[in-house]
Amino acid sequence: MDRRSFLKTSAIGGSAAAATSLAAPVYAQGNRTLTLVTTWGRGLAGVHDSAERSANMITEMTDGQLTVDLKAAGELVGAFEVFDAVTSGQADMYHGADYYFVGQHPAYAYFTAVPFGMTAQELINWYYHDGGMELHDELGQIFGLKSFLGGNTGAQAGGWFSKEINGPEDFNGLKFRMPGLGGEALGKLGASVQNLPGAEVYQALASGAIDGTEWIGPWADEKAGFQEITKTYYTAGFHEPGAGLSLAFNREVFESFTPAQQRICEIVAGEGHQWNLSQFLSENSAALQRLQAGGVKVMEFPDSVWDAFGQASKEVLDQYMDDDLYARIRNSAFDSMRSSSGWLTKSEGAYRAQRDRVLG
Repeated sequence: MDRRSFLKTSAIGGSAAAATSLAAPVYAQGNRTLTLVTTWGRGLAGVHDSAERSANMITEMTDGQLTVDLKAAGELVGAFEVFDAVTSGQADMYHGADYYFVGQHPAYAYFTAVPFGMTAQELINWYYHDGGMELHDELGQIFGLKSFLGGNTGAQAGGWFSKEINGPEDFNGLKFRMPGLGGEALGKLGASVQNLPGAEVYQALASGAIDGTEWIGPWADEKAGFQEITKTYYTAGFHEPGAGLSLAFNREVFESFTPAQQRICEIVAGEGHQWNLSQFLSENSAALQRLQAGGVKVMEFPDSVWDAFGQASKEVLDQYMDDDLYARIRNSAFDSMRSSSGWLTKSEGAYRAQRDRVLG
């Protein structure tokens, strides 16, 4: 039986059946140390900050009953090994971008970002009010995880390039770092797509191992130093319009917490999402001005490239629709996105346009 058939026919139903037959949980007593592994190198601007803040808040809010020991990428396991570390019990929890784990299930992309998907506001509308959290939990049950949104970078930049992009053909043969389903879409334009942990991107770009990269946005990109290598920067991207980060627990570990501890973890994740989003948004404008003052050329992709992005993205998003859970998550996310966007465009969008016109 192939993996996707297994996911459709046995894992979800088996998890649900097991849940109904379990006795009431036995809560662990006394102080405990939890190991948190992350997909982030220590000190990576914004993303490591988010993981560190969550670790500190859980420790403080439980008065040390749950003391979280953070291990950055490479300190216990590699950046892309955190999922397996937590599902196997090697670690207790991870902080990362769930789209790194589309090889486990492609629907994980929706809890970070998908091409032409949700902005940060649309993402949390779906997550908290239109069924997204419940679907995240259903997906997590397959792998023995209890997951929450736990950070957000906001809209991510199109990236840094060794040359200007004048048409879709310029992606043919281009070695470019882009994870998730956005990377799959770029591959359809002929790019040689690389999926590298954040801590390895600078060296790959500097050495010529890649011709370009997306990372996050002006502040984090400036901190990473990409402007030292190339000055060609596209500020609007199609791939991550509001990238969510996740705080995920081994499910057995989470269920051993007291109800109060479980609620603290959920609250910390939600607060971490908003704190992290505001951190990125508050830093990006000033960072972009500094980059431009340093000679970075800020550019936008031409319409022909956006059209090619759109066609490739639709093909990628459609190709997994034979998986029932993926289809339900995709339909739920996009239905919510269209509903939220309808109001946001007519209210905040119209207001922003008028504010810019009136104030200049």
